[in-house]
Amino acid sequence: MKNGTINVSTENIFPIIKKFLYSDHEIFLRELVSNSVDACKKLQALRALGEASASEEQSKVEVIVDKEAKTIKIIDNGIGMTSEEVEKYINQIAFSGAEEFLNKYKDKTDTQGIIGHFGLGFYSAFMVAAKVEIETLSFKPDAKAVHWTCDGSPNYSLNEIEKASVGTTITLNIAEDSEEFLETARINTLLTKYCKFLPVNVEFDGKAINNIAPAWTKKPADLQEEDYKNFYRELYPMSFDEPLFHIHLNVDYPFNLTGILFFPQLKKNFEPQKDKIQLYSNQVFVTDAVENIVPEFLTMLKGVLDSPDIPLNVSRSYLQSDANVKKISNHITKKVADKLDEMYKKDRADFENKWNDISVFVKYGMISEEKFYEKANKFFLFKNVDSKLFSIEEYAEKIKESHKDKENKVVYLYANNQIEQHTFIESAKERGYDVLLMDGPFDSHFINFLESKIENSKFVRVDGDSVEKLIEKDLPIPAKLSEDEQNNLKSLFETVVEKEKFTVAIENLQETDQPMLITQPEFMRRMKEMNQFGGGMSFMGTMPEMFNLVVNANHPIMQKILGEKDETKKQDLLKQTTDLALLSQNMLKGEELSKFIKRSLQLI
Repeated sequence: MKNGTINVSTENIFPIIKKFLYSDHEIFLRELVSNSVDACKKLQALRALGEASASEEQSKVEVIVDKEAKTIKIIDNGIGMTSEEVEKYINQIAFSGAEEFLNKYKDKTDTQGIIGHFGLGFYSAFMVAAKVEIETLSFKPDAKAVHWTCDGSPNYSLNEIEKASVGTTITLNIAEDSEEFLETARINTLLTKYCKFLPVNVEFDGKAINNIAPAWTKKPADLQEEDYKNFYRELYPMSFDEPLFHIHLNVDYPFNLTGILFFPQLKKNFEPQKDKIQLYSNQVFVTDAVENIVPEFLTMLKGVLDSPDIPLNVSRSYLQSDANVKKISNHITKKVADKLDEMYKKDRADFENKWNDISVFVKYGMISEEKFYEKANKFFLFKNVDSKLFSIEEYAEKIKESHKDKENKVVYLYANNQIEQHTFIESAKERGYDVLLMDGPFDSHFINFLESKIENSKFVRVDGDSVEKLIEKDLPIPAKLSEDEQNNLKSLFETVVEKEKFTVAIENLQETDQPMLITQPEFMRRMKEMNQFGGGMSFMGTMPEMFNLVVNANHPIMQKILGEKDETKKQDLLKQTTDLALLSQNMLKGEELSKFIKRSLQLI
C-alpha cells in the first residue's frame, strides 16, 4: 500500500473545482461517463492495431446508483490503468491521458472518438462526492489491479487489489449536500441529456440509454428521408410537427464539422428558439446555447452540430472566441443558403408551397447576415394580396412601368392587414396597382432594409397618406366643390376630431370612393412600428400617433353636409361620417362606439 500527496500547486484546488471550474454540478456525470467511453475507445483502437488482445466482449459503460449505500458507480471494460498510470494521470492534475494517447497514436488509427483534453474531468467527481474510489486493472499483460481513494483533500492512498476483469470502476460516495443525485430519475435525466449519443453503449437501470451511431455520424448517401424523420423524433420526442426539410453537414477541411439541421414549421408570431440546436463534441453533449457558433437567425432551426474543433473552456461549458468559430458560423450560413437556392431552382412549385413557413426565417437572415442576403435575394419571394409569388426581379419587372412616382422611383405598394385595409386594397386594385402583403412580425424593419438594397425603390403602405398623392399615374379628377366650399368643409370636420391627433385634408377623389379615409404619415407610422418591435428611435414610443383624415370632396354626402341647414343634423352627419371612417380602422371604441351605435339607430 502507498500513501501520498496529489501533485497540485495549491491545496485549495478541490474547493476551486467544486465552486468555480464547472458551471453546474450535474456535469460530473458527463465527465466521468465520457472518461469511461474514452477508455473503451482507446482499447478498441489498440485492438485494431494488434497491440491489445482481441475480445468477444462488447465495449460497455454501466452506471449504478445505490441509494442505501449512498454511492454512484461508473463501470467500464476499457483500457484500465496500471499503478504507474494512476500516479501519472490521477495524481497529477491537468495532465491529460487522452491528449497523450492522441499524440502517440494520431497517425496510426482513428482517434476522433477520444474526448479528454484538459485532464480535469475526473476531478469533477469531487463536486458531489465526499470520497472517490478507483478500482482499475490495465489491459497490459501481468498488470496488477489497484485501488485508489481520496476524500477531497490532497492526500490519497493507493494499494494493490484483486480484480477479475480489465477496466475501471469509479465509486462516488455522495456528499450530504448532493444526495439529489441518488435519485434514479435524476440520473436517468442527466444520462439522457449528456450521454444520449455517446459512441459506446451506456447502460443504466438495466437499459441501454444511448444511440451509438446517430444519423449525423453517417454518410448522407446511406440515409433515407425516413431516417432523418426518425432522428428528428428521437431528438424531439415531444414535438408533434414534422420538419419541412433538412441539411446534412459533413465537413473535414479546414475544420471538422458534422451535423443535421432541420427547418421546423415556424409560427407567425416569430420567437427565436434558443435551445433547439444541440452542440456536441465527438458525440458528447456540450450545450444548447449555440449563439456564438450559429448566427442568430439560424437559432430558429432545430438539430445537432458536432465539432471537435470548437474551442471550449476548461469545463466544456462555454464557447470561447476563436477564428474557427467564425469560420464554422460562416460555413453553416453558406450551407443553409445553398440548400434553399438548390430547392428553389430544382422545384419552384414545392419551394412556393413551403414559403409561408420559411419566409420569416429568410427575411430575418437577409437583414442580419450580408453573406446570406447575397444568396437569398435570388430566391426570396414577394407575396401579393392575391397569394401570388414573385422573385424580387420578377416583381420589379411586373410593376416598374405602372408603379412609378414623380421622382421616377418604383413604388412597392403593400398592405399589412388584408381585412383592416380591404377598402384601400380594393381602391388600389381598381386603379390597376398590385399590392404586396407584408404582414410578418418584423416586416417594418424588412421594408426599410429592402429600400436600402433595391435600387431606386420606395415602399408605401396602401393606407399611408394617400395612394393618389404618391402614385400620380391616374388622370386628374375634376373638383365638384369650389375652393371656398372645400375650405368650409375642412373647417367643419376639424370641429369633430382631435386636433392633436388628426390633420384634416380635402382631396378630389372618385364619387364612388369612400367619403373619408384615415391614413397615417408613412415616416411616422414606420418609425412607430420599428420602435414597437425593437430597433427604432426610442423617443418615438413617447410621441402621440398622428393621422390624416382624408375627406373625399367629390362624394355626394359632402354636398349634403354643406347643404344641411339644421345644425344638429349637420353635426350628426359630420360625426357619423367620421365615426364610420374610424370604425373601418378599428379606432372607434368605448364610449364613442356606444354613441355611434345609438346615433345610427336614431338615423335609421
